[in-house]
Amino acid sequence: MTTTGRFTLPSEENFADKTKELAALWGADAIRNSDGTHLDEDVLSLGKKIYSAYFPTRAHNEWITLHMDETPQVYLLTQRVLAETDTVTIDLMATFYEEQLTPNYDADPARYWEVIDRTTGEIVDPERWRVDTATHTVTVEGAEPMHEYTVSFLAYIIWDPVEMYNHLTNDWGDKEHEIPFDIYHPATRQFVMDTFGKWLADNPQVDVVRFTTFFYQFTLIFDQKHREKVVDWFGCSCTVSPRALDDFEERYGYRLRPEDFVDGGCYNSAWRVPRKEQRDWIDFLSGFVRENVKVMADMAHEAGKEAMMFLGDQWIGTEPYKDGFDELGLDAVVGSIGDGTTTRMIADIPGVKYTEGRFLPYFFPDTFYEGNDPSIEARDNWRKARRAILRSPIARMGYGGYLSLAAKFPKFVESVEHIADEFRDIHERTGGEAAEGELEVAILNSWGRMRSWMAYTVAHALPNKQTYSYYGILEALSGMRVNVRFISFDDVLEHGVDDDIDVIITGGPVDTAYSGGDVWAREPRLAATLRAWVRGGGALVGVGEPSSQWWQGRFFQLADVLGVDQERYQTLSIDKYFPPVTPEHFITADVPVDGTTAAAWRDAGYRIPLSGCGGGQGIAPLGGIDFGEPVANTFPVSEDVTLIRADNGEVQLAVNEYGKGRGVYVSGLPYSAANARLLERILFHASRNEDRYAAFSSSNPECEVARFAKSGWCCVVNNTDRPQSTDVTLDGGRVEHVDLDDSGIAWFRI
Repeated sequence: MTTTGRFTLPSEENFADKTKELAALWGADAIRNSDGTHLDEDVLSLGKKIYSAYFPTRAHNEWITLHMDETPQVYLLTQRVLAETDTVTIDLMATFYEEQLTPNYDADPARYWEVIDRTTGEIVDPERWRVDTATHTVTVEGAEPMHEYTVSFLAYIIWDPVEMYNHLTNDWGDKEHEIPFDIYHPATRQFVMDTFGKWLADNPQVDVVRFTTFFYQFTLIFDQKHREKVVDWFGCSCTVSPRALDDFEERYGYRLRPEDFVDGGCYNSAWRVPRKEQRDWIDFLSGFVRENVKVMADMAHEAGKEAMMFLGDQWIGTEPYKDGFDELGLDAVVGSIGDGTTTRMIADIPGVKYTEGRFLPYFFPDTFYEGNDPSIEARDNWRKARRAILRSPIARMGYGGYLSLAAKFPKFVESVEHIADEFRDIHERTGGEAAEGELEVAILNSWGRMRSWMAYTVAHALPNKQTYSYYGILEALSGMRVNVRFISFDDVLEHGVDDDIDVIITGGPVDTAYSGGDVWAREPRLAATLRAWVRGGGALVGVGEPSSQWWQGRFFQLADVLGVDQERYQTLSIDKYFPPVTPEHFITADVPVDGTTAAAWRDAGYRIPLSGCGGGQGIAPLGGIDFGEPVANTFPVSEDVTLIRADNGEVQLAVNEYGKGRGVYVSGLPYSAANARLLERILFHASRNEDRYAAFSSSNPECEVARFAKSGWCCVVNNTDRPQSTDVTLDGGRVEHVDLDDSGIAWFRI
């Protein structure tokens, strides 16, 4: 039976009748336009709440073409060029897309650019290099033969990266390229505010201004073949200008170098251990961005409209998890739902009245084409998001793109009808309440709360070979029966560990923001504080290369807590002894870890997960836990360590008793049902809460249980596209056997 509400429907020109039909079928109470579309009067008159996408810094070429020195700018790093003589010429644009980027010759290159001898790291005196604007080259005199040289140069962004992507994806042909503009320049800032004021007056029918987004694009740079070259969803590279750099110097008392942005070619990825210069720029930028976001939010309110921010596109500088976001006056945040992790990234944002998820697939021709079945992606997307919604609800859902494309796929239309009804049913039963968490779990890294649910990410919801072993832990936690927070190494140094935290999870590859880099050598209090906390009864879970930094003859600085260290070819002359593997343990009690257990699982009617993470990497062997990319040469530091899983002389899973507490080492956990169950058992065992584990649990890891104490409901969900059976333990030890259809959900009173 169709219900109504909590659903935002995209529409477009000349599609009013079908819009009305689908709005009724999907229970939409709001309608929005997508990029490149407008709403007809017949759609506006349907009586629905009207969202309108608003782009503060694009779609006004009539202004910016007269002020091309006020487009956003980015520091770019050229390819490394080998000097074979004492003169070397470097092509600035050899690896960049000239329709997106063009060098800034307006600001003095000698002041704002930098040439570096990458063999020595020395900055080349500007008197030794010259710029040829006709050929877009820099020639260096007095170069050292057989040394490599680069140029870090300012470039104007002359095609909005998101509009460019949409343009190329949808083959918009001769459509005029939309040029972005930078409100850091007073004249352009005044134009933006005046234009928005006029737009508000001219659009009385709009109820919600959907800012898509504000002022600065995340780092999205294309190469000369139109391929993505630099993609960092948290990158602040596309935020610079000579004016801003000069103001930063005046305020902070030191000048930023081009190298502080290009970072040797790393472009300050969130994986890099954050440096003072990077943090200062984020603070400087967010202060400016937030000041002007509040101006626009206040203008929307004065016009009687809600102000909604899209967490994507030009979201850089808004920093929704940084203190003070609640002071901006935004009513809502909407974001793209890629999986459970990105759902939580939206749902957990503080300081707004409600949050909304834009589900996938996007109604674009790269998915909606003849022969494809978009309903498969829709249901998969819903299952991933549903786990997280049960733990941290979003208030609304919707889709984006061209409704005319989606309407051609009846199976997809039917799937969305089911998803929308189920979404509303969850809210109706729970009253928007989050499911109860059994444990308090903290994720510890350099960024802490500022990057809540953003750790281990490069691009939005797209793990890759180097990240999936870590990202899967967040994905597992996003729908797990635990409460999750994010803390930084600085938090621990300044305040210790909060009394209510049951388990801390930390780790990542060496020399990254997630393992901590040299903080372990610089700040010995960090290791000492965590040791004392675990020894007093805390639980520490280390992943990959946790606390890694070669220091004082040890690589994992918390090896004594975790019971595991890594050979870095410094102590090969010291023998290492592995204790026997413990074949049966609480952690692996209902998770297949060998062929026999897997067979028993199958005989019981349960499905063994085969895949690791999105994108096809990390395929788990049938019946086995997938530990992801191997962490080479790990070994137990003592024969007292409980070794649960090892492979080829490397530790994959181990437990270590440490005073009243416990340390657990795991090499990695890409997301799968079996891996999520393994992590859940790790958390309960590490915190010595094994006796609390059975209540509100499912015997089948493909199914999960959520308990809503206030509303008196409990549900079990099937996270697969196949029927599943499970036994569910409820209050008082009562056990219910449940048979679930594919993607099914069943409810119980508690």
